[in-house]
Amino acid sequence: QLLESGGGLVQPGGSLRLSCVASGFTLPSYAVGWFRQAPGKEREGVSCLSGSDSTTYYADSVKDRFTISRDNAKSTVYLQMNSLKPEDTAVYYCATDHTGWATCSRPGEYDTWGQGTQVTVSS
Repeated sequence: QLLESGGGLVQPGGSLRLSCVASGFTLPSYAVGWFRQAPGKEREGVSCLSGSDSTTYYADSVKDRFTISRDNAKSTVYLQMNSLKPEDTAVYYCATDHTGWATCSRPGEYDTWGQGTQVTVSS
């Protein structure tokens, strides 16, 4: 099970940190990812880490603004979001893949998903 938190309402230019806590399993060998879906749009891969942390992916729209990280001791994945823009408004989901090989471009490869947390960027 995955449980996200940290979403909310923030003004443009502000920051939020999303957290995703895994229960019932540990993360070190898992691929982890953050996805988002805005109303009327398809789900988008925002940032993903491979199982060995050897590969990190960021969507072009969030590069240099968002940072993905994990704390294996806490079974938690984070998404630090800075310089937020109104177009970042969406429901954000975390996901994990036990094989360690899933990628942001193929969300169907992830086998466990959280329930989502709403992020709204508005003045």
